Amino acid sequence: MKILSFILVTSALCACANQPVPMGAQSVGTSEQPTAAVAQCIARKWADRAQQPVILQTMSANNQAVDVYLPGQPQPDGTAATVRPSWSPTNKTWVGYRGGVNAGIEATADISTCL
Repeated sequence: MKILSFILVTSALCACANQPVPMGAQSVGTSEQPTAAVAQCIARKWADRAQQPVILQTMSANNQAVDVYLPGQPQPDGTAATVRPSWSPTNKTWVGYRGGVNAGIEATADISTCL
């Protein structure tokens, strides 16, 4: 029975070892801040830069997963920061970036300042 328990625990840890990356997103980094705080920071940076509204789309209850769209980007497939809970015990939030190269460098730089 102890061997079976060990195998089950090992299997569960291996399955959780990798952070699942949302489709089409590239990892930008992780943060010790909660997902809502990181998403708000990114939205504020992009809105200030573009002087346009930014759309935040909550992907799960209680702001646990949020997509922050660059101004003027269509939902649900537009250029966005993907803010998710981190699976790492040392970080609260994982942030990725998905979308075109049209705003790539400035957008990811703004994301990095919010981590």
